Amino acid sequence: MNGYMTTKEAAEKWGITQRQVQNHCKMNRIPGVVTHGTTYMIPENATRPVYGFFSEQPAEKHASDN
Repeated sequence: MNGYMTTKEAAEKWGITQRQVQNHCKMNRIPGVVTHGTTYMIPENATRPVYGFFSEQPAEKHASDN
Protein backbone atom coordinates (compact mmCIF):
# COMPACT_ATOMS: atom_id res chain seq x y z
CA MET A 1 0.00 0.00 0.00
CA ASN A 2 1.38 3.36 -1.00
CA GLY A 3 2.15 5.68 1.89
CA TYR A 4 2.48 2.86 4.42
CA MET A 5 5.28 0.61 5.65
CA THR A 6 5.24 -2.80 7.30
CA THR A 7 6.32 -3.52 10.86
CA LYS A 8 9.55 -4.98 9.47
CA GLU A 9 10.32 -1.79 7.53
CA ALA A 10 9.49 0.37 10.57
CA ALA A 11 11.73 -1.78 12.78
CA GLU A 12 14.67 -1.32 10.40
CA LYS A 13 14.02 2.42 10.12
CA TRP A 14 13.72 2.96 13.88
CA GLY A 15 16.43 0.51 14.97
CA ILE A 16 14.15 -1.63 17.15
CA THR A 17 12.76 -5.14 16.79
CA GLN A 18 9.73 -6.01 14.72
CA ARG A 19 8.03 -7.31 17.86
CA GLN A 20 8.48 -3.94 19.57
CA VAL A 21 6.85 -2.22 16.60
CA GLN A 22 3.95 -4.69 16.77
CA ASN A 23 3.54 -3.93 20.47
CA HIS A 24 3.53 -0.18 19.77
CA CYS A 25 0.78 -0.75 17.19
CA LYS A 26 -1.22 -2.93 19.57
CA MET A 27 -0.98 -0.33 22.35
CA ASN A 28 -2.03 2.51 19.96
CA ARG A 29 1.27 4.36 20.39
CA ILE A 30 1.62 5.04 16.66
CA PRO A 31 -1.04 7.33 15.17
CA GLY A 32 -2.56 6.42 11.81
CA VAL A 33 -1.89 2.66 11.93
CA VAL A 34 -4.24 0.63 9.76
CA THR A 35 -4.76 -3.11 10.03
CA HIS A 36 -5.01 -5.13 6.86
CA GLY A 37 -6.13 -8.56 8.01
CA THR A 38 -3.62 -9.37 10.75
CA THR A 39 -0.95 -7.03 9.37
CA TYR A 40 -0.26 -3.55 10.74
CA MET A 41 0.33 -0.87 8.11
CA ILE A 42 2.19 2.15 9.50
CA PRO A 43 2.19 5.57 7.81
CA GLU A 44 5.57 6.23 6.16
CA ASN A 45 5.84 9.60 7.89
CA ALA A 46 5.20 8.13 11.37
CA THR A 47 7.88 8.75 13.96
CA ARG A 48 9.18 6.28 16.49
CA PRO A 49 6.99 6.36 19.59
CA VAL A 50 8.53 7.76 22.73
CA TYR A 51 7.64 5.93 25.89
CA GLY A 52 8.91 6.19 29.44
CA PHE A 53 10.72 2.86 29.75
CA PHE A 54 14.04 4.24 28.49
CA SER A 55 15.38 7.64 29.49
CA GLU A 56 17.20 8.12 26.18
CA GLN A 57 16.38 6.59 22.82
CA PRO A 58 18.74 6.49 19.83
CA ALA A 59 17.83 8.51 16.77
CA GLU A 60 16.12 6.92 13.78
CA LYS A 61 18.29 5.29 11.17
CA HIS A 62 18.42 7.05 7.81
CA ALA A 63 19.13 5.54 4.40
CA SER A 64 22.37 7.59 4.23
CA ASP A 65 23.65 5.92 7.44
CA ASN A 66 24.36 2.61 5.67
